[in-house]
Amino acid sequence: MVLAPSRGGPTPLGGAVSARRLLGVLAAVQAVLGLRVVLRLVATARGTRIGRAEAPPGERVAVVVPVLDERDRLRPCLVGLAEQGPEVAEILVVDGGSADGTQALVAAFAARDRRVRLVDASPVPPAVNGKAHGLRVGVDASDRALPWVLTVDADVRPRPGLVAALLAHARETGVAALSAATEQELSGPGEGVVHPALLATLVYRFGIPGHAVDRVAAVQANGQCFLARRDALGGIGGFGSVLGSVCEDVTLARGLVAAGHRVGFYETDGLVSVAMYAGWRDAWRNWTRSLPLRDRYWGLAGPIGLAEVLLVQASPLPLLALLRARPLRRLGRHPIAMVNAILVVVRLGTLAGMGRAYRRRPWTYWLSPLVDLPVAVQLVRSAARRRHTWRGRPIVRGGT
Repeated sequence: MVLAPSRGGPTPLGGAVSARRLLGVLAAVQAVLGLRVVLRLVATARGTRIGRAEAPPGERVAVVVPVLDERDRLRPCLVGLAEQGPEVAEILVVDGGSADGTQALVAAFAARDRRVRLVDASPVPPAVNGKAHGLRVGVDASDRALPWVLTVDADVRPRPGLVAALLAHARETGVAALSAATEQELSGPGEGVVHPALLATLVYRFGIPGHAVDRVAAVQANGQCFLARRDALGGIGGFGSVLGSVCEDVTLARGLVAAGHRVGFYETDGLVSVAMYAGWRDAWRNWTRSLPLRDRYWGLAGPIGLAEVLLVQASPLPLLALLRARPLRRLGRHPIAMVNAILVVVRLGTLAGMGRAYRRRPWTYWLSPLVDLPVAVQLVRSAARRRHTWRGRPIVRGGT
């Protein structure tokens, strides 16, 4: 007797073979991307930090602080800036049209410290990055004789000696610009889960802070505390060149590197911290807008970086959980199980190493890998979106 082949579709055995092959391809892709991430972490593991130092003789800086309804967060920032030494020649607070009394707070500080000055940058042009617009106005209003410009966000908490240390490190490394990986102050347990998962996406894509780079794809930057030579800024069109970017700090740093300059990104020895968000919803809504870092320098490195986040950082834990389900237990010895087990270990090691980025870590910090997958999906969605909103104002990526 001859058995006729089934005409109802693939046999269960054939389906299992196809599934194993697909999982084998996925495991191979994860292994390749995972190796890239691990090599990046190893290559950047021994970086330098910005430590306390005296400012180089004659080096002075203009500080520019862009604000919009920042009265509740600005006071600690101005207190910290006022405590800096004579290397800070002026402190320009650039207002984009506040309606909460921010101007009165700045006026009170200006009465005590003549370096403080309020600059009106309103109205902000439509569909552009309002922060970049404010920074452009502030730099234009600053003393052009000052060779350095330092941009500081209103939620930053500078400590005495910060600006002197930044200038000394810039002189020592010979960079045209550098920024600080500010120590993070979390608002509570909710942000303690979300923020570290978001921060880890940067570590996976770019490595550990502590280095100066001359490749656009390797650039890290933080506009919360960003020091740059005025002539280097002018050579690329300054902040006017990034009005259409939703990640103006990184785009500016990439522009400097594209023009032939070296740019650095460093942690500090407790010299600066930031209370970035009011809660986990604020972090989720606002940081995921800029965190994909999609701009005119995006290139092939951008999608590859997001693939690393999705397949190396975010997928291993859910995949291992799925492999424990009864229908898939027979795949326990499949290479995908071993690959993802290794990647989970890498993720936990990264989490442990990232701990120093936070002043205080709530217990929920250790649960942050559980939200890696929704974070990765949100970054992909944000990267695909051209129109964004910040504080009720539309920003069109690439709009200028």
